[in-house]
Amino acid sequence: MTQEPLWSIFIGASLINNFVLAYFLGICPFLGVSGKLETASRMGGAVTFVMLVSSTCAYGINALLIAIDAPYLRLISFIAVIASTVQLVEMFIKKVSPALFRSLGIFLPLITTNCAILGLTLFQTNKGYGFVQCLAYALGAGVGFTLALVLMAGVREKLELASTPDVVRGTALTLVIAGLLSITFMGFAGLGG
Repeated sequence: MTQEPLWSIFIGASLINNFVLAYFLGICPFLGVSGKLETASRMGGAVTFVMLVSSTCAYGINALLIAIDAPYLRLISFIAVIASTVQLVEMFIKKVSPALFRSLGIFLPLITTNCAILGLTLFQTNKGYGFVQCLAYALGAGVGFTLALVLMAGVREKLELASTPDVVRGTALTLVIAGLLSITFMGFAGLGG
């Protein structure tokens, strides 16, 4: 177990090593769901919840697999946990808010294949975090993912009201904004000692 403080783990996962804007993991929902602020924030909440549950389960699974000397089953076990958690979230959102379920569309089940969540589980086990550190790391990663989605959605909503040249409208402008946000988050790298 590493002795890194919880606040450092949280800040590192949310700002310095943001999964979307620094590691470029989870780009599909980042580009696909960031058109509206409300949808982006709710998708961020769903991903954060899945990250927390997956992180908790991954910690336990990793400890069990090390105890029985079967660490080679780690990847397939993590994928099974992530897929199960996403299925539960999908059923919950469909039951509680059908409108949100429709607005998230295909991107909700795509959380299962979101490499940010799998990356989270693999990174935390490779770093040797304890249980509470895993929770801080997952919460930081979820907050960072949500922050990236909300920032992108806010900029995209503002740009809908602006007059932009036809050449850069749509996907081109979205990719330019994503690149600028990524460059901006590179400025946080100095915080990481």
